[in-house]
Amino acid sequence: MEQEWVIREATTEDAARLVEIYSYYVRNTAVSFEYEAPTVEEFTERIHRVKREYPYLVCEKEGVVIGYAYASAYSTRDAYSWTAVTSIYVDKDYRRQGIGRKLYLELEDRLQKQGIVNLLAGVAFCEPEDEYLTHDSYNFHRKQGFEKTAHMKGIGKKFDRWYDLLWMQKKI
Repeated sequence: MEQEWVIREATTEDAARLVEIYSYYVRNTAVSFEYEAPTVEEFTERIHRVKREYPYLVCEKEGVVIGYAYASAYSTRDAYSWTAVTSIYVDKDYRRQGIGRKLYLELEDRLQKQGIVNLLAGVAFCEPEDEYLTHDSYNFHRKQGFEKTAHMKGIGKKFDRWYDLLWMQKKI
């Protein structure tokens, strides 16, 4: 199965497909704290902005993008230049197939080559799980070697519920 997957740099031509993938999470889950899915134009600008300094990767299967991952700056202050924030989204129909792991391995390799040593991930969380948020993202990041470093309670409100935000960190 893995040989069918191709990891490559995202292009602005991928924006419409990335919006499709991301929109599911915005509309149906608390994984993203955005209320409205971005337009293709907004997403295109996001890709441009990220790619100025960081990798933005997609995973394709048979020519169709099925997931993406990217990094961005944690802070603009110089002392944080070795730290990046990671984000990942996999098409809802392709989850739990190893795509996220493959994307993160490639992302980490590229970030390490550019001198990044700390990875951070903001993960929405609730206890117990509900119909909008499971522990999948938390468990995924733990399996990738991230450790929970902060737990901010009731910081995001979506679907008339309060959700926590975990900050997770990995040294590479």
